[in-house]
Amino acid sequence: MTTYNIPKMQKKLKKYIDEMRYQHTLGVMFTAASLAMCYGADLERTQVAGLLHDCAKCIPNDKKLKLCSRYNIPVSETEQRSPYLLHARLGAFIARTKYGVDDQEILSAIAYHTTGKPAMTLMEKIIFVSDYIEPMRSKASNLEEIRHLAFHDLDRAVYVIMRDTLFYLQRTKTSLDKQTVVAYNYYKQYLDTEEE
Repeated sequence: MTTYNIPKMQKKLKKYIDEMRYQHTLGVMFTAASLAMCYGADLERTQVAGLLHDCAKCIPNDKKLKLCSRYNIPVSETEQRSPYLLHARLGAFIARTKYGVDDQEILSAIAYHTTGKPAMTLMEKIIFVSDYIEPMRSKASNLEEIRHLAFHDLDRAVYVIMRDTLFYLQRTKTSLDKQTVVAYNYYKQYLDTEEE
């Protein structure tokens, strides 16, 4: 099993993202570590995913598009119009090529931390939720409820985040990645079935 030098990764990452993003990243990593302990996920691997989840966030949008083109990373129509959405998949590529992460679950947790996807692994759910609830976050609706849910019912926390995100994106007419709708419908049906 690969072991990761997290302090070395932190030092390297700090050179590529701004201070506010770095503080958010540390918040996600620490929140992810707490959830990993709560649910029995691998602590080190989850921390790596949390640390690197936004490693491509501060790359300018035009450069994101160029890098995706150069390295054959697929770009949807929505992402073409709103390249900021590319930071997750581009981040997985950077985690692999610049930070030496070859663990597919870590890379997938990074790639889907903004949209989610159906049937996420425990680590994928933890990173998705941690990005939303980390301590610096303050503006999301239902944040207190979701923070509580995160430590008691992770699947429901995922669902409520997706529901609230879709509502916000529709209300503000912001670009919506279809993957989020697919993931939301999956978790809605999953939780409805579970309650029957």
